[in-house]
Amino acid sequence: MQAARIVKINEPLEIQELSIPKPRGSQVLIKVQSSGVCHSDIHLWEGGYEGVGGQLIKTTDRGVKYPLTPGHEVAGFVENVGEDVEGFAKNEKVLVFPWIGEGACPACRVGEENLCDKPRSLGVYNEGGYAEYLLVPSYKYLVKLGDLDTDTSAPLSCSALTAYGAVKNARLNPNDNVVVVGAGGLGLMAMQLAKATTGSKIIAMDIDDGKLQIAKQNGADFIINSKKEDPIKAVKELTDNFGADAVLDFVNASKTVETDMQMLRRRAKVVLVGLFGGALQLNLVTMPTRAYQIIGSYTGSMNDLVELVSLARRDVIKPIISNRFKLEQATEALQMLKNGKVIGRAIINP
Repeated sequence: MQAARIVKINEPLEIQELSIPKPRGSQVLIKVQSSGVCHSDIHLWEGGYEGVGGQLIKTTDRGVKYPLTPGHEVAGFVENVGEDVEGFAKNEKVLVFPWIGEGACPACRVGEENLCDKPRSLGVYNEGGYAEYLLVPSYKYLVKLGDLDTDTSAPLSCSALTAYGAVKNARLNPNDNVVVVGAGGLGLMAMQLAKATTGSKIIAMDIDDGKLQIAKQNGADFIINSKKEDPIKAVKELTDNFGADAVLDFVNASKTVETDMQMLRRRAKVVLVGLFGGALQLNLVTMPTRAYQIIGSYTGSMNDLVELVSLARRDVIKPIISNRFKLEQATEALQMLKNGKVIGRAIINP
């Protein structure tokens, strides 16, 4: 089989010929139809994340090993199954839950493998979906898709799942004012989910007018171009000078979070999701006196994914697919996403 692999940091992905895995026990071999392109794939490609003072936090220090086949948003058809697999048959259309844990840590024991102490995530720590086939460790990580399209379903396992986790962590109430920072694939999905499941008032914030117009079509009640106007003043004006009840930051860079902290009302929550990185200087006195909460949010659970597929089946949510690429165009897909030229989600069709 062919796979697009990161062999050397910041160099074009290489198309390599690999052996097709043979599933054993509870393993399932998936013939990949759709693999979403995520900002996390860019960090893997670049070899790290920005830390304090611009220092690079290396992916290898987190346990990532190269060469690596990225791709953790995977939908396709069951090609072959191990002898212990139950309930899945050849050619069945499925979505893969990639956030696999080691199974024994406190998070895994309560069904939160995405927060495992020793993660084994597909496309991050193990081979992923930028390939013609993907070996899934167990059939319990598959969700049946039925009539759903694989292109629009693939982003449910990260883009939508991460957005859903952020919305849940914000614990929004009807009519709460929530600022969504970043109107990319995750931000747009968060707007859809927040509108559908919480009834909150959504203020979309970005520096791209085109993305903001699409945000209005995906649940945003108000839009703010933070490059053209003072975002703090704009949020205060939209909230009767109280400030936002919550901010969901899908950028999570030093500059955006500094701004987040200045647009909050008392008791507000800031949910940090993006991985652009950097550092933040806090006014510690305001944390207790204004009862702020800063929450880190990372993907979501298998139960969350099942809920998302149900929402998608009922047309409550629908990921926006703006670009499609062949396997040999994987580097081009990553570069376009890095340059901010992808609205919604890009998909690789192996």
